[in-house]
Amino acid sequence: MSRRLVCLMLLTTLACCTETASPSAPTTEAQRTDPKLAARCAELGAIFDQYNTRRSEGSGGPDLERVGAGLDCQKGRYAQGIATLEELLRRNRTPYPPA
Repeated sequence: MSRRLVCLMLLTTLACCTETASPSAPTTEAQRTDPKLAARCAELGAIFDQYNTRRSEGSGGPDLERVGAGLDCQKGRYAQGIATLEELLRRNRTPYPPA
């Protein structure tokens, strides 16, 4: 693995651990799970991953916008995650089903 990828993975892991371990994190951020929006997030994420994931060595690592959109969806911020995924798919000219 490249040094850059290892550093990126370590920073991502550290950020996730810091966020989940923080005792002062507001509990009001939790939102209701909307199965329809969660399914839309998963659908768009799967389409992006299938057609736009960088797989070659030296590709520059994961698409951080895609990672952020996935985190938004996981945390219940479906509107943000869906908007980001749709923009990524449009930018890459990847067709996706309408909402």
